[in-house]
Amino acid sequence: MGNRAGGRRTGPKCIAIVGPFSSGKTTLLEAILARTGAIPRQNPISSGNTVSDHSPEARAHAMSVEATFATTDFMGESLTFVDCPGSIEFAFEAEPVLAACDLALVVAEADQKKVPALQLIMRRLDELGVPRILFLNKIDKAEVGVRETLKMLQPTSRTPLLLRQIPLRKEGIVVGSIDLALERAYIYREYSESEIAEIPSDEKAREIEARFSMLERLADHDDALMEQLLEEIEPPKDAVFDDLAADLRSGAVTPVLIGSAEKGNGVLRLLKTIRHDAPDVETTRQRLGAPNSGQTVVQVMKTIHTPHGGKLSVSRILSGSVADGAELFLPGGASAKVSGIYRMFGKDQAKQASAAAGETVALGKLDSVRTGQTLTTSKGGTQPLATFKMPDPVFAFSVRPKERKDDVRMSAAIQRLAEEDPSLSLRHQQDSSETVLMGHGEMHLRVTVERLEGKYQIPVEAKPPAVPYRETIRKATQQRGRHKKQSGGHGQFGDVVLDIKPLPRGTGFEFTDTITGGVVPKTYIPSVEAGVRDFLRSGPLGFPIVDIAVNLADGSYHTVDSSDMAFQMAAKLAMREGMTACSPVLLEPIMKVEIFTPSEATARITGIVPQRRGQILGYDARPGWPGWDVVEATMPQAEIGDLIIELRSATAGVASYRASFDHMAELTGRLADEAMNASGKAA
Repeated sequence: MGNRAGGRRTGPKCIAIVGPFSSGKTTLLEAILARTGAIPRQNPISSGNTVSDHSPEARAHAMSVEATFATTDFMGESLTFVDCPGSIEFAFEAEPVLAACDLALVVAEADQKKVPALQLIMRRLDELGVPRILFLNKIDKAEVGVRETLKMLQPTSRTPLLLRQIPLRKEGIVVGSIDLALERAYIYREYSESEIAEIPSDEKAREIEARFSMLERLADHDDALMEQLLEEIEPPKDAVFDDLAADLRSGAVTPVLIGSAEKGNGVLRLLKTIRHDAPDVETTRQRLGAPNSGQTVVQVMKTIHTPHGGKLSVSRILSGSVADGAELFLPGGASAKVSGIYRMFGKDQAKQASAAAGETVALGKLDSVRTGQTLTTSKGGTQPLATFKMPDPVFAFSVRPKERKDDVRMSAAIQRLAEEDPSLSLRHQQDSSETVLMGHGEMHLRVTVERLEGKYQIPVEAKPPAVPYRETIRKATQQRGRHKKQSGGHGQFGDVVLDIKPLPRGTGFEFTDTITGGVVPKTYIPSVEAGVRDFLRSGPLGFPIVDIAVNLADGSYHTVDSSDMAFQMAAKLAMREGMTACSPVLLEPIMKVEIFTPSEATARITGIVPQRRGQILGYDARPGWPGWDVVEATMPQAEIGDLIIELRSATAGVASYRASFDHMAELTGRLADEAMNASGKAA
């Protein structure tokens, strides 16, 4: 066995902490910071005083709602940990972080309900090619054995889960761990370094078996180790450690360590594993395909607008170095000048003069820079090193300030929030004159509204956006409209006869004329069409009219009193009187919906759809997603507004959907009355 790993990688490292909601990520970060001496003691989550709980929204909801950066030192090396939210609603926070980090620290537990959420995370790590360590948390509370747990979790990962430690039990209680690489036992002590001990004799057989399984997996990538195992030769420990590091860095395996973040158990061994085995910025640079020309390359991981320090761009220095005042170039050639470099520790920043390759720092006042961009010191910039998978919006609020004077302030504040969270999107609904904020769940948008009101002091009203109903007609009619007004001097005169008839669904609007003999001069025919179109904006039911044909069949004019305006008014009058005879009916938009769900919840999902007036078209296995299904259905848009809440309640928080317009359908009876009443329209 040679030096496959190339030795320990020194220099600053960046580690993303990811995992399902409530798996213990923030608790683990606190334990790490306490163990490295960055904080005097480990703060429990319930105290609301953790490094990640630096926003009122995080404290109010007892959950991480944004990525939190904390840099600490361990055994002479700088490590930046990024605590990423576990909720699927805030999952995008991890995307730009994972692109530029060296390692993902996946926090998981022996909980079958959280397996689908873990699968989402592990799949994205596979797609990005990010090496990862799995920390099996809450080992002291696990009700199943560690091997059974790995069998449960293995389907979430394309790479083998490699057990590096096994729990040490006494009278059924986990009291420590056995390190399979070191062949050494560690007795846990709360919030303190574990006590090294000999492996108990009654645990020796279990340790030998588990160690052999670990070595067999490592031998898949090391022929020399395979020969030693076949010949029953004990491999040197340093060679085993070299294999562990090499396979982690290449993504061949996902090492699994165990512990209890809440009690600080297993944290020191985890830190030493990261220090010894984790790849460095050079590996990350190669993974991203960063230019290797000696220039400075910076990847922006997050944007933060601070109350007093202005805009901060939290960035990874992939190569070169950055000094205060340095000029960095964006893709396309635009430039921005750094004004302040800061080491991050939650909400606190410590200023420093420069940052070298591998460091994760906040760069001040880069006003034109956005999250995910790649910056360089080379004029002309460079191509972006990372592309991000933006999830489809699944929830929306119509927002408006409670005081009209705050309109401009609200728009500016939302723009800043969208810079901090690019997964937010904004749409201006012309029909209803609404500002519609779209995101990835009710909590996602609720936190956004809370930030508008708390951080920016803009009280807002948030409600479900209006459904874009339409109306059409069932019958045809002919109607005369005459506008005549005399008020001294020139009067007003316009006279039209309109044929009004329905068109097939989805046709839209057609205007024709069959005028003969010049009874309506050609110069006024466009005015008649303009009057009809103006009326179509709001029909007798109060909604825009569609799928209708109008033909100008007859009319008359006055050589002096006729005008464009008079014929517009005549056309509107004819439409207003004629539409009531055409049996107007309300139309609602029907959406084509694809729902993505774990297979075990498919039956529940197919029960939800009909309750929302949906029609199931079918369901099948989701391509490339073992254990997941896609349910296809059509559903009224009015029923989709809060659909995601019910879907996620039925799937332990992981279901999602994609919706697109399919067709318009008639809506009658009580539901039509309710729709018109809700919109303030008269029936």
